[in-house]
Amino acid sequence: MGVQESTKARDFMTLVIFTIVVLTAPLWAKLIGAGYPDLLQKFAIFGLFAIGYNILFGLTGYLSFGHAAFLGIGSYTTVWSFKLLSMNVVPAVIFAVLLSGLFAVAIGYLSLRRTGIYFSILTLAFAQMSYNLAYSVLTPITNGETGLRVLAEDPRVIDRAIGVEMQGVPLGDFFGITMTGYSAFYFCAVMLIFGFWLSLKIFRSPFGMKLVAIKSNQTRMEYTGFNTRPYLLAAFVISGMYAGLAGSMMAVTDPLAGAERMQWTASGEVVLMTILGGVGTLFGPILGAATIKYFENIFSAFNEQVLTRAFDFLPDALTHIMVTITSPFVGEGWHLTLGVLFMIIIIFIPGGLMEGIVRIGKMLRSRRSETKEESDEEDVENVEPETVVKGEA
Repeated sequence: MGVQESTKARDFMTLVIFTIVVLTAPLWAKLIGAGYPDLLQKFAIFGLFAIGYNILFGLTGYLSFGHAAFLGIGSYTTVWSFKLLSMNVVPAVIFAVLLSGLFAVAIGYLSLRRTGIYFSILTLAFAQMSYNLAYSVLTPITNGETGLRVLAEDPRVIDRAIGVEMQGVPLGDFFGITMTGYSAFYFCAVMLIFGFWLSLKIFRSPFGMKLVAIKSNQTRMEYTGFNTRPYLLAAFVISGMYAGLAGSMMAVTDPLAGAERMQWTASGEVVLMTILGGVGTLFGPILGAATIKYFENIFSAFNEQVLTRAFDFLPDALTHIMVTITSPFVGEGWHLTLGVLFMIIIIFIPGGLMEGIVRIGKMLRSRRSETKEESDEEDVENVEPETVVKGEA
């Protein structure tokens, strides 16, 4: 088997294992208290967001602080598709990805005229402009600070033309399957698997190799006559379309779009997810997204009563001390816990969680090889005397 066939086989097995892990998430996630649909949906949505961001940041090294703009565009487009056309999620997702891609072409074309911190500031400026436009200027389209909702009296021309009637609160559907609970999670999970497969193809393609070369030394490539801008713009657009798809998934699971999804904090969050998991790795951004969302939902739910019950096995005075020490790190202060975790990872494993996993794997393999060598030496020592006796005989 050649190198190419071996790589294809390994990639296929990687995709199969990833698919099994994602589709069985409702089962194994219960073991860590994360088996409910809302949190699983967040794992899938933000994992998709981080995968797309990693194509730009991980492969090219271009740090964008403006991807929240595409997240918001995807959400608004999906809700407008629900309001005007149909509650079916298929046209909504398609329009969200396409419109996000168009905006990414415009923003990327202008931002990529600069590199380094100047590129990052330009993307941040575009994201904040988008946020302010959605919050105040374009209120007829975005409904301002209230947010855009799907209403029962919306036209929905396709649904009305085929005789589909809404009963109760309008919810997205996939050809009759309502997008709530585990149904919504599995729809998001399929999108996540598709996004991972596409990312895997990009990583292994000549296009992906060129992006890595640009990250390694863009100046040298330009000196050789290679035009890097089309490749950078393509990576930016693909990354923006991923963000638009993630924003669409947010509106699919909850038919609402608000300007807060375009704030710079949302862009900063996906940066943290990517760095926490491992920049430039396949699984790292997904792992980082799941870690942050898990901490957000689990630790933010803790309060003083929960902490008191957790430490009630201690004497009363010590229980009070432990609750006082730990309470700033949970509830509304869960970001402190995330900050401490982020500091520990950056200091000790700067490559992110994936580097830690690789280190553990190497350590286990080295111990296994050492154990095998010791057992082989013992076998040799046991065999040698018998060989000598037979030789003398």
